[in-house]
Amino acid sequence: MTTYYTKSHEWIRLDGQEATVGITTHASEELGELVFVEAKDEGTEVAAGDAAAVVESVKAASDIYAPVAGTVSGFNDRLSDEPTLVGSDPEGEGWIFRMTVSNPEEVTSLLTREQYDAL
Repeated sequence: MTTYYTKSHEWIRLDGQEATVGITTHASEELGELVFVEAKDEGTEVAAGDAAAVVESVKAASDIYAPVAGTVSGFNDRLSDEPTLVGSDPEGEGWIFRMTVSNPEEVTSLLTREQYDAL
């Protein structure tokens, strides 16, 4: 499974039309310790760049944007009790939401790991 990245520090992993979305290690480090994480309700349609979730740290609240268009299909329920999981494993167990992607080809407009790291 290939992971793609956005300039706003989200990542997306696509498996067919289903995708998992979270924030990058860099974003997690910038935010600091998270105290709250919430995603839009299942079934909410989002366009690329729409706020699809919010994270709150001791520093600030930040929107998490949908990397591509689709429908929110789930939330990482573990984050309700363990929001710090995003900080300890942001690109693994700390994923934030899942979505059904409208057009899987849309991910090709996103950044590869190498392109993201070059930012």
